[in-house]
Amino acid sequence: MIRKFISRGYIFLILAFIYIPIFILVLCSFNSGKLIGAWEGFSFKWYVKLGEIKDVVFNTVLLAVVSAVIATILGTLGAIGIFYSKGRLGKTVKGMSQIPVVNSEVVTACALVMLFMLLSLDHRSIVGLYIGHILLSAPFVVLSVTPKLKQMDSSLYEAALDLGATPMQALFKVILPEILPGIFTGFMLAITLSLDDYIITATLSPLGYDTVSTAVYKAIALTTEKASEKVPIYRALTTIIFLATLTVVIIINLRANRKAKEQRV
Repeated sequence: MIRKFISRGYIFLILAFIYIPIFILVLCSFNSGKLIGAWEGFSFKWYVKLGEIKDVVFNTVLLAVVSAVIATILGTLGAIGIFYSKGRLGKTVKGMSQIPVVNSEVVTACALVMLFMLLSLDHRSIVGLYIGHILLSAPFVVLSVTPKLKQMDSSLYEAALDLGATPMQALFKVILPEILPGIFTGFMLAITLSLDDYIITATLSPLGYDTVSTAVYKAIALTTEKASEKVPIYRALTTIIFLATLTVVIIINLRANRKAKEQRV
């Protein structure tokens, strides 16, 4: 009884430590005042002003979606290639694909800057920024797809070839449908990583080009009146992102529970 109470209390404290700051942020997004510590009345004032940062939101969403799509394609193909590679080559490539996952983003950003400088290219460009986000996300897609490949019946691909399918047809009609949940998970993870990234974006983005992460940093770091005016607006935007994410998670969990109950029956 005491152990159960302690374990539940420990879990409660961890959840409180994680979610209380978020709930405070959500509450303060409805504060008509700029400061978190001074409540000046309930208002949707900052939500109305979201139009002032529409360019930043557009840049962020476009970068996240495009880079996530490319990273998902490359990561999925990479996972399939690694899975079917045998011997020392397969193990070597598999090990190398995991290095970016544990590697610091600072190292990745600095490495890309040096690479662009060696190639006499401008490291602050849209193309370089997209390359950085793709390199950041693709290894995580590999990690998401690989378990689904291991769960798949390996004889399905060979059976498709025996029945007359070409390797390309077997890939699209047999392998990809089997690993689709892993691909979707990798895609969502790639979008999340892109939305959350600051270091690579701040290092490789062109001057004057902002995403939500860099814009929030500038709004907080700068002490000018114009910059500080944006801070409450980003609180409102963050609240919308949190509620949208929470809704998606709840829907996914409800679907998973429903499928589990159907399988039991």
